[in-house]
Amino acid sequence: MKAMILAAGLGTRLRPLTNERPKALVEVAGHTLLEITLRRLSEFGIRDVIVNVHHFADMVVAYLKTNDNFGMRVEISREDILLDTGGGLKKAGWFFAGDDEPFVLHNVDVISNIDLQRMVRLHREQNALATLAVQDRETSRYLLFDRQNQLCGRQSGRDGKPEIVRSSDAMTALGFSGIHTISPRLLPMLTEDGAFSIISSYLRLAGAGEKIAAFRSDEYYWRDLGKPEHVLQANEDIEQKLLSLRN
Repeated sequence: MKAMILAAGLGTRLRPLTNERPKALVEVAGHTLLEITLRRLSEFGIRDVIVNVHHFADMVVAYLKTNDNFGMRVEISREDILLDTGGGLKKAGWFFAGDDEPFVLHNVDVISNIDLQRMVRLHREQNALATLAVQDRETSRYLLFDRQNQLCGRQSGRDGKPEIVRSSDAMTALGFSGIHTISPRLLPMLTEDGAFSIISSYLRLAGAGEKIAAFRSDEYYWRDLGKPEHVLQANEDIEQKLLSLRN
């Protein structure tokens, strides 16, 4: 299997930690977010990874070289302008050309112990176009899933007006965790150009009848590290042994 790590963002919410370094090199418990993500992927047998970069891109490249890519094959996708999640994946699509196996798309600024093998297995069993790790938690933006755990819309906050792309008699609002399993056949379906959110593509494709599935990961540890206080909390979680970074 292969994977892509989304690491090109400016990390504005992480300032001042990102004033002089990219968010990928912010540290938790003495390890950079990039190292943590790479080692997590490696634990599940993934050895081929592409990382998109923009903000302090050369620092990421030098860091990987210094650490011998942590024993993995790591390619770099440079973005002269930020392409968002969908545009970033589309630009790096060449890395997955000719593959039949699903691949993992992982935000660099999330940390978890979600079982990727279980997630990939569900993805294959359902023959999904994409499978998204989701949890029942509070967030500012929700994805809506029907009784079959298929994507049918999104909603801002609990009280926002839902955007429905597939009708359903019952919907569950869940928080997306920034971890995807994707079938390579998605890539030619990304018809949007320039910078665009992959969530918008998922909604368009779900509305056209494609299967975008939910992987319920409520029992796993997960934290968004988009803010300095979240990084501090993750350090505390590790000290309290709520999460282990050991292989």
